[in-house]
Amino acid sequence: MSAKKYQPFVPENMKMTEFTVRAVLIGIILTLVLGAANAYLGLRAGITIAATYPAAVIGMAALRLFRGSVLEENICRTAGSIGESVAAGAIFTLPAFVIAKAWPSFGFEDAYWKSTALMLVGSIIGVLFVSLVRRGMVEDPDLPFPESVAAAEIHKAGQRGAEAVKFLFYNIFIGGVLYILGKFNLFALEHQVSGVAVGTVGQSRVRLGIGDQAPFASAGGFTSFAAPEVSPAYLGVGYIIGPKLAALQFSGGVFAWALMVPLLIYFVGPQIAPSFTTNGTTNWDAMAASLWRFIVRPIAVGGMLVGAGYTLFRMRKSLSGGLTRAFAELKGETPNPETMSRTERYMSSKVVLSLIAVMFALMIGLYYYFAQDMTAALVSASIMLVIGFFFATVSGSLVGMIGSSNNPISGLTLSTLLIAALLMVALGFRGPAGVAVVLGVAAVVCVSSAVAGELLQDFKVGYILGGTPRTIQIVELIAVVVACLVMYFPLWLLNEGDIKQGGQGFGGKALPAPQAGLMAMMSQGIVGGEMAWPLVAVGMFLGIVMIMLQVRSPMLFSVGMYLPFGTTFAIFLGGMTRALADYLAKSRGFNEAQLARVENAGILTASGLIAGEAMVGLIWSGMQFLPKGSIPNFGNESYAIGMIVIAGLASLMIFLPMRNAGSPDEPAPPTAIM
Repeated sequence: MSAKKYQPFVPENMKMTEFTVRAVLIGIILTLVLGAANAYLGLRAGITIAATYPAAVIGMAALRLFRGSVLEENICRTAGSIGESVAAGAIFTLPAFVIAKAWPSFGFEDAYWKSTALMLVGSIIGVLFVSLVRRGMVEDPDLPFPESVAAAEIHKAGQRGAEAVKFLFYNIFIGGVLYILGKFNLFALEHQVSGVAVGTVGQSRVRLGIGDQAPFASAGGFTSFAAPEVSPAYLGVGYIIGPKLAALQFSGGVFAWALMVPLLIYFVGPQIAPSFTTNGTTNWDAMAASLWRFIVRPIAVGGMLVGAGYTLFRMRKSLSGGLTRAFAELKGETPNPETMSRTERYMSSKVVLSLIAVMFALMIGLYYYFAQDMTAALVSASIMLVIGFFFATVSGSLVGMIGSSNNPISGLTLSTLLIAALLMVALGFRGPAGVAVVLGVAAVVCVSSAVAGELLQDFKVGYILGGTPRTIQIVELIAVVVACLVMYFPLWLLNEGDIKQGGQGFGGKALPAPQAGLMAMMSQGIVGGEMAWPLVAVGMFLGIVMIMLQVRSPMLFSVGMYLPFGTTFAIFLGGMTRALADYLAKSRGFNEAQLARVENAGILTASGLIAGEAMVGLIWSGMQFLPKGSIPNFGNESYAIGMIVIAGLASLMIFLPMRNAGSPDEPAPPTAIM
């Protein structure tokens, strides 16, 4: 640490409005909206986006009407961004209870209070855990906190808030309108390319390696592909993650549908064809979809398992460093609050530890309800307390290194799930009760880690701007409590809305929830004895091969195998749109300042499209409860119009930001995504 004391943007001796009702209320509204949007996106695409930047921009625009201070804006953004972390923890684990049949349904009576209790305990304890290590990690010069620095710069450059917010709201409107028009059947949102034969269909002979050729009736290398979904959100996600990651995820989909499904149909198609044959006609599309769901997806789970472990292994230095910092902070002495300046005031360790003790008691009661056994409850709560603190610290350390957008929460949660599952088996617990306890531990750790990482990021922004740590802690606790009380409802709405449309709900085509599906399969496999281990083992070896080939993210490739092809295709198109936009910007000779403005505008444009579809998607799910015939239906199933919509959205994300390049003489703005 530098011997010279850091000077924040707002000097510590300057009095400035910070904690206000208006800032908290606006922040809570933002956390609910952005949290619901991320729940929608995560269930459908397995990806969440950082809410820090939209919350900062919208909060600045709203508080400008009241002449709010920069510290008020920081409080508003702090409250507004935490909902995304609660949503991430929720969607990675809560649907798993339904997929694994540990809960009979996701209805209000079966799931609301249990879901809310798990989220509340996880969120509050995440805030408390990271509060213990806040000082040492925030002031560590070895942690760059890239997203925190960018968010702080956005606040500093508040004069650009009005210009930036138009990109969000303008595209929220466009994304929402286009999505609902597709749902009203003004055009088709998706299209299945049926009957794609990539080999010989019919009778063939295969040399087995011994003796003569043996007859083998085969369906040939037959598969079916889905055209890219007409989805403003998926295109926006692809734009934000960029062409390399979008292409990597799409390659998983191509591998699944262009290689594995044709091979499976070639070898097992004749044996299972009678199950898909009606009146002498075989439904090859249904066969391909069934093989993908019941064979390819378990293989993808094995790949995700290895990918998660590999991610943690690559970050082992950050993990050990985060734990070391945590213990170093706990051993230090807490200064006298009377001698602290405004920027150094935070909750005392005694208060934090006392609240952790209360949370521990609540966890024991919660897990006792799931297991109906005190030994299992004590073991589960102890696991959560130890591993939860470890992973909360790890999460904070990773956010300090790579930002919350890249924080591998699902990998941390999976590690917790494996430990908890093996201990439950050792204690003799099996069946739905054992699965529920394991998922309960995983859910609390997942939410805790996600919230801890986001809060540490907020602490760093406050440190840069000169905010009061204790105020940030209090606001964060208020925001997570409200978010947890409400977060069940968008999940319930999406699940029930899909079921009313004839879908499966969680785990189905519309809401694949890949991370939750992975958690469900692992808990069922270890505790319930239902794991398709041979297929998972194949996926694990596939993951090892990808590591040996130095694939950037085996996890993302495996998620691409797990998601519907139309989803990964649309995300890929969004990534290619970003590549084309970057190429055109550079070809026009823009300098660094202009390129930064184009990038910022592009990210905000894509974020607006995502938020627009997500919010209207929730409205659409709610409309399924209306009487039949009350929803408009244009009756047009033409995908050609959908292709025009995709082209229009791509053009929007390319040329609208270009118009924001500005003059070469203008200074560079803060970069939103680093």
